[in-house]
Order: sequence, then C-alpha cells, then structure tokens
Amino acid sequence: MNKRERAYQIIEPTNGEDCLSTLYDYGMIVVIVVSMVPLAFKETTAAFEMIDKLAAVVFIADYLLRLATADLKLQKGKKSFFYYPFTPMAIIDLLSIFPTFLPVNSGLRLLKIFRLLRSFRVFRAFRMFRYSKSITIIMNVIRNQRVPLLAVCTLAAAYVLLSALVIFNVEPDTFETFFEAFYWAMVSLTTVGYGDIYPVSVAGRVVAMLSSLIGIAVVALPSGIITAGYMDELRKNDADENGKKEN
Repeated sequence: MNKRERAYQIIEPTNGEDCLSTLYDYGMIVVIVVSMVPLAFKETTAAFEMIDKLAAVVFIADYLLRLATADLKLQKGKKSFFYYPFTPMAIIDLLSIFPTFLPVNSGLRLLKIFRLLRSFRVFRAFRMFRYSKSITIIMNVIRNQRVPLLAVCTLAAAYVLLSALVIFNVEPDTFETFFEAFYWAMVSLTTVGYGDIYPVSVAGRVVAMLSSLIGIAVVALPSGIITAGYMDELRKNDADENGKKEN
C-alpha cells in the first residue's frame, strides 16, 4: 500500500476499525465545531480571526488530500481529478473556505457583501456529514426512501398551491398578493401559525380549519416514512456488524 492509498483510508469516514482514521474524523468534527463559534458573535476579535484562519488551513489541507486521492474515491482514472471539484461535498468545502480570504473594505456596500459571503462559513457544518455515523445513517435513509418521500413532497406542494389559490380567491382583501396566500398556506401546512396573516371571513376560516387538518396528516407522512426507514437501516447495520464479528 502506497502513501496515497493510506492517506485515502485515513481521510475517509471509518467504521471504527482504523484508529488513525477515527482520530482524524473526530479531529475534523472538533475543528468544524470550533470554527462555527465566531458566527455566534456579532463582533470580530483577534482570537476569532485566528480561529477562522487556522480552521481554513485545516480545511484547505483536507481538500487538497481529497483532491489528490480523487481517483481512488471516484474510480474514474485521471478524469476523477477534474470531476472531484464539481462534486457536492467538494463545492461545500470550497464555500466553507472561501470567505476567510475575502478582503474587508471600509465601504458600506462592500462590507455588506463581505458579511453576506462570510455567512458561507455555515457550510462548514455540512462537512460533518462525512464524519458522523448517525448523520450518514440518516442520509442513507433519505436516499433509500427517496421515492415515497418524493411522493409526499409532491402531495405537500400540491396541497400548498391549492390552499393558496383557494384562500387567495376567498379573501382577496386579506391576501393582497398570491405570495402572501402561499406563505399562509405553507405556515398552515407546518402548523406553525405565526398569526401575522390570517383569514377573517367565515368562508376563509372554514378553509383554514380544513387546511390545518389536512396539513397535520401531510406533515405526519414523511415522519413515519423516515422513522420506518431509520429502523430498517439500524437493523441492517447491526446485522452487518454481527456478521463481521462472526467472521
């Protein structure tokens, strides 16, 4: 095994058998969490800037290692080095690194743009998808249950659109634009109910009651699908681990 293959084994998520890979995973999780701390404060201090720069250096090193071993991951030969920067996780990596090196200008407009792009550091949280076994299981559940989840999402979208159209025509004075009606329907679907926009007529309230009842059912469907898929995934992982122990 050459050094590149060993590096690939270390940086890829482990099942716990490779101690060095496990240490790398936990170390990256710590770096990701610490790098998010400055985002919880409005002011920028020297310590926060140092944390940001050190985290960026670690992320750059991780990105370069993954780029150097892209052919081992994608299995597409030399083309892998070209394809890898366009993979979803590689894009997230770049978005999490990029704001650290943006220049700050005293001009208000440039400062606003900087603060907007600075928020891309939130993408660092998505890097934990690689290192957390629990998150990996959830992602597998969503991938395996994508067909029923897509059906439920289609049903929810149709419900929101239909509710918005109905309430928009029933109460045109309350909902001045279709976007307001769509916003109300979305809030009703999730049973949040902010109360900033609401129907006032009898017909509108009847629509709201029916919409809320249907919304509860629509919201419950994906929860059941994900829970069932999660239990199946846990049983599958337990069976795989027991099989490895027996071997």
